[in-house]
Amino acid sequence: MTICGRINKLFGTGGGLRLTCYDAFPEEFDPATMPLIVEIDGLDVPLWCEEFDYVGAQGASVRFADFDTERRAEELIGREFRMELPDEELPDDEFYMEDLIGFRAEVFEPTTNRHVSGILSDYIDSDINPLFALTIADKEVLVPAVDEMIGGIDFEAQTIKFILPEGLID
Repeated sequence: MTICGRINKLFGTGGGLRLTCYDAFPEEFDPATMPLIVEIDGLDVPLWCEEFDYVGAQGASVRFADFDTERRAEELIGREFRMELPDEELPDDEFYMEDLIGFRAEVFEPTTNRHVSGILSDYIDSDINPLFALTIADKEVLVPAVDEMIGGIDFEAQTIKFILPEGLID
C-alpha cells in the first residue's frame, strides 16, 4: 500500500473533510471501488467515500460513510491515508497465500513413505492458525499454513508440495 495523502481539517457540516492528495494519489481514483485506508488504534480501517470532489491541484473535499458527524470526522484529522494502487506489484519473491488456491497439492508423509495428491481448494486466513484446505479423494483436509509443512512451490507448474506428519491427512 502506498501513502497517498493526508486528512487536514473539517470542511462544511455533517462530517465533511479536506484532504491533501500527494503525488502518488491515482488520477483514475474511483471512490466507489477504492477505499482510503487509515490506521486507527493499530488497525487498518477502510474509509469509503460518500462524496468526493477535487479542490485545486492537490486537494479534495470528502465525506466518508460512518464518519457523518463533525465529532466522528475529527478523529481522522491529521492522519495520512494509504491506498492499494492497481499497478502495485509484489516483489518477485512475494505472493498472497490466496494465489495458491487451485494449485495441485502433492503430499508426502516421510514416516510412512506415503504419497497422495489433490487440490489446494482454499486458504483460511487467521492470525492464530492460518490453514490450507486440501481436497484429497473428495475429502477436505485442513493443513497448517506454515513453512515447516511446505516442501516447495512451483508457480509455473502450479504445484505445491507438502511434507506432513503421519496421520494428518487421514
